Amino acid sequence: MYTIDFNNPVHAHFIGIGGISMSGFAELLHSMGFTVTGSDRAKSTITEHLETLGIHPAYEQVAANITDDIDVVIYTAAIHPDNPEYAECVRRGLPMLERAELVGQVMKNYSTAVAVAGTHGKTTTTSIASHLFLAAGLDPTISVGGILPAINGNIRIGHSKNFITEACEYTNSFLKFSPTIGIILNIEEDHMDFFHDIGEIRSSFRRFAELLPEDGTLIINADIDNVTELTDGLKCRVLTYSINSTADGSIDSTNDGHIENTAGAQSDCIVNYAAEDIKFDDNGYPTFNAIVRNLPGKQFTANSEKALGAGQDSSGASIDGSSVRRGPYALHVPGIHNVGNTLAAIALADTLGIDDSAIKTALNDFHGTERRFEYKGQVNGFTIIDDYAHHPTEIRATLSAAANYPHRELWVIFQPHTYSRTKAFLQDFADALSMADHVLLTDIYAAREPDPGDISSRDIAALIEEKHKDVIYFGSFDEAEKFIQKNLVADDLLITMGAGNIVDIGEDLLKD
Repeated sequence: MYTIDFNNPVHAHFIGIGGISMSGFAELLHSMGFTVTGSDRAKSTITEHLETLGIHPAYEQVAANITDDIDVVIYTAAIHPDNPEYAECVRRGLPMLERAELVGQVMKNYSTAVAVAGTHGKTTTTSIASHLFLAAGLDPTISVGGILPAINGNIRIGHSKNFITEACEYTNSFLKFSPTIGIILNIEEDHMDFFHDIGEIRSSFRRFAELLPEDGTLIINADIDNVTELTDGLKCRVLTYSINSTADGSIDSTNDGHIENTAGAQSDCIVNYAAEDIKFDDNGYPTFNAIVRNLPGKQFTANSEKALGAGQDSSGASIDGSSVRRGPYALHVPGIHNVGNTLAAIALADTLGIDDSAIKTALNDFHGTERRFEYKGQVNGFTIIDDYAHHPTEIRATLSAAANYPHRELWVIFQPHTYSRTKAFLQDFADALSMADHVLLTDIYAAREPDPGDISSRDIAALIEEKHKDVIYFGSFDEAEKFIQKNLVADDLLITMGAGNIVDIGEDLLKD
């Protein structure tokens, strides 16, 4: 594999430079003095931003874009060998790096390199953690898979040895990373066009955990089924967190810290961070206290010698010799799932010696990222929220959060993302979407996949109809928009949902 010498900038060409991650690392290399060129299929707000920096992408991917002065080529997993630029690079024998390989090499430049992994919640948790770094004055370099208002984009170039990024399991890309701190939020079936089964997915996350060095830290959700299978024998420090919910939405924090895992069997894991006294305000934003217990020994810190040891805490009332109650922590994003994301971030803050006042400042300043339960506006008295949810678990989390948000009737217009995911989770999609009062469906967003011809959004609609729920399929966005304008009334809540271009529906409605 080609190794970049970051002290000797060269000419790097990015195939697919308009991607949310690719664009950020193109900007990072540009800031280091590299000559950066690239290409993408179409102009976007992301590529327009790159143009303001002096990076001018080509908007047609052709062999002629591969010039004699290019030293290394970066490409994404979505680029196939028949891509004209990729094929030309192979013909020329140019050094090539897949995006994840570049990220792994970049991370080696930082003494504190945080990688946030999990099937769901990576962008939100990375964003919360980024706010923690900023509030503590740690001047981090940040790569996030969304637009974070606090950094006015998806990349922040710091001047410290602190780095934070998302770590995606698709194609095992995060196994090319070089983290010193890893976070695993959850593990579920997804990306079944690559993985064979949940066992293979769990094996991938275990290998990710094994990347961490002996003086590193893994922060992991103890509610993951059989979590000790992922943590036993690791050479790094392990911290766990849990939001083990009871029927009324409160947290069942047992005295000894043991929790029930998602399979219902008793976990052998002691929970270091748990939540209690969860309450929701009129916007569905939670407030909670954190119980911190039985912390393993002291670890490296980013900026000081404040990292917690067993039984220590920067603030809070002592419960017993090894436990403290901290808080309250008030969030400005909805949903109980974000309590879990925040617990992971608090564990990260403690590992890095970030004090409690900075944690509370960060949470007060964090109001979400684009496309994560994002308030878009009002039309004819009804509210439009946009959300990136494209997996049944994410849909359930979003609709559960919406239940605490002020509304009369809850409408969701959902655009399934990829044929393989829709087929793999067909019944789960129907079950999750049925949490809404009314379900509107558009065609599947193909993304990287060809149409196999044996799955469509109508299949989801048929299963929802069996539940005697209100569901309508639309063959075009225009048709859906006309229906929404005619049928939604004041105080209704509309969520545009999916990982494709479904956001356009809400934005079109707001233009009218």
